[in-house]
Amino acid sequence: MGHDHGHSHQVTATGQHRRALAGVLMVSVVIFAVEVVGAVITGSLALLADAGHVLADAGGVALALGAAMLAARPATGRRTFGWARAEILAAAVNGLILAGMGVYVFIEGVRRLFEPVDVQPGGMAVFAAIGLVGNLVGVALLYRARAASLNMRGAFLEVATDTGTSVGVLAAAGVIALTGFTRADAMVSLLIGLVIAPRALRLLRDAVNILLEAAPAEADLEQIRQHITDVDHVLGVHDLHVHTVTSGLPVLTAHVVVDDSCFHDGHAPQLLDALQTCLAGHFDVEHSTFQLEPAGHADHEHPTHL
Repeated sequence: MGHDHGHSHQVTATGQHRRALAGVLMVSVVIFAVEVVGAVITGSLALLADAGHVLADAGGVALALGAAMLAARPATGRRTFGWARAEILAAAVNGLILAGMGVYVFIEGVRRLFEPVDVQPGGMAVFAAIGLVGNLVGVALLYRARAASLNMRGAFLEVATDTGTSVGVLAAAGVIALTGFTRADAMVSLLIGLVIAPRALRLLRDAVNILLEAAPAEADLEQIRQHITDVDHVLGVHDLHVHTVTSGLPVLTAHVVVDDSCFHDGHAPQLLDALQTCLAGHFDVEHSTFQLEPAGHADHEHPTHL
């Protein structure tokens, strides 16, 4: 016997903040254009690296925004969760873009250490300051929504990182203006590459875990199993699976062994309600499916069921 606790998932966590994402995307595009022009005028690699990072971030935000719009489409008989997982695919692509950009910036930074070029620190500072202001606007737009979903967290981290790298470019401009040490530009580029890499890897790791349907980090399967078996008339539980469809949408399935009497005295519906209430109350899992089984049924199931 199966039971599914139905809910509407047409508006995902990222979808609730589409306006903020759209605003950040517009700001990022402007920053990118300004910093590319600034890099060409001043010859600054750090400014160009920062522009490239902003471009990667803008692409990531655009992916998240497009995925949120897809995720808002209703479920169908073929796609029973709708397009909710499109958000996670966008997060994975976003992580790949950031990782690639980090490698590129690092390689170019090393090359510039051995082949320094002339840089105009005054213009470099002006364009970096414009980028800093724009990034601060982006941080303000995403600050409250940063914990809403994996994509929102990724977008916030990217804009916050851009803010830090803009400060680094400003610092490099100051060093060059005061000392003439043009390698400071390349050194800041290396720092930008080092900042991008770990954040990209974390975003990729989280996205891949969801795509592989790994149990959420906060889900303790043994504790969940214990709560299920503590419900009256439950004799055991196996084939227990917990995974995440998209940020904020955990799903649980389980085979629950119950007293044979539950199938004869009409107690099964009340038992299902008790199991649903237990999971929703203790573990915030509202989308769960249970298969109720008599004691001897497990003998007929596949031996890999846990």
